[in-house]
Amino acid sequence: MERRAWERLGRRTSVVGLGTWQLGADWGEVSEGAAHAVLDASVEAGVTFFDTADVYGDGRSERLIGGYLRERPDAGVLVATKMGRRVEQLPEHYTLDNFRAWTDRSRSNLGVDRLDLVQLHCPPAAVIASDAVFDALDTLVAEERVAGYGVSVETCDEALAAIARPGVASLQIILNPFRRKPLERVLPAAAEAGVAVIVRVPLASGLLSGRYTASTVFAENDHRTFNRSGEAFDQGETFSGVDFATGVEAAAEFAGLLPDGVEPAAGALRWAVQQPGVTTVIPGARSAEQAAANAAAAGLPPLDEPTLAAVRDVYDRRLRAQVHHRW
Repeated sequence: MERRAWERLGRRTSVVGLGTWQLGADWGEVSEGAAHAVLDASVEAGVTFFDTADVYGDGRSERLIGGYLRERPDAGVLVATKMGRRVEQLPEHYTLDNFRAWTDRSRSNLGVDRLDLVQLHCPPAAVIASDAVFDALDTLVAEERVAGYGVSVETCDEALAAIARPGVASLQIILNPFRRKPLERVLPAAAEAGVAVIVRVPLASGLLSGRYTASTVFAENDHRTFNRSGEAFDQGETFSGVDFATGVEAAAEFAGLLPDGVEPAAGALRWAVQQPGVTTVIPGARSAEQAAANAAAAGLPPLDEPTLAAVRDVYDRRLRAQVHHRW
């Protein structure tokens, strides 16, 4: 699989990685055996980047990854975790003492002395504006608790503020054919600054897989049930902020634009991979088969210009008014 450079970490990772929110069982139950099968299928397919967080299953995702990688020390995986969502979202909680405690917990969960990458987990905008926060993050690097740090954000304005910080190694942001605004300013700014871009929610919470209809019902403990209107966290994290019924219709149109033989999920991942400035894309998977199919999308030919233009037209007609002004 193609690997792309992380300029500020001096590493390279696979262009398709693995998002592991679902391994925390926040999308419905996932057994330990199923989780290990997903991780193993990903590694066997050439994936060398896992993204997790301390709140995914209250640390379950981190612990599963740590256990798996102890069995596969040769896997060469860069593991990125996140911190900050275990407390009320107030800027005063983003302190060096808390950062030390949070990273200590993640290091224990993952079974490592030093984290490859820790990301602020969609913090309040005031946190990204705080010099003291980034001084504290620099201290974590100096103390060798972490090799580097990044910021996961909700909005393009937050992204641009994070990119401007000289110590930021990576930016994580939602980007997919239904969420295009980062293409305008964020990706060019990140490329110019040498900041790696991690693309999350590349399938719009599964909408772009083409498997759902307007009558699809998700499990009660699945965020696609309980967070459709932002009841639990930012609405943009669920279906990319798109109304579900509208998204289902747009996804059917998207699927019809792809080359013969290209499944919708693979087409959406291929779209994300070929956007200039993207370093890695992190689809989730709940089965080994899904993980292998996601990784295989990296090997598809790039979508041609007429297809890209048609995909952009779907967004402009159906979705731009819903999502472009907010995120």
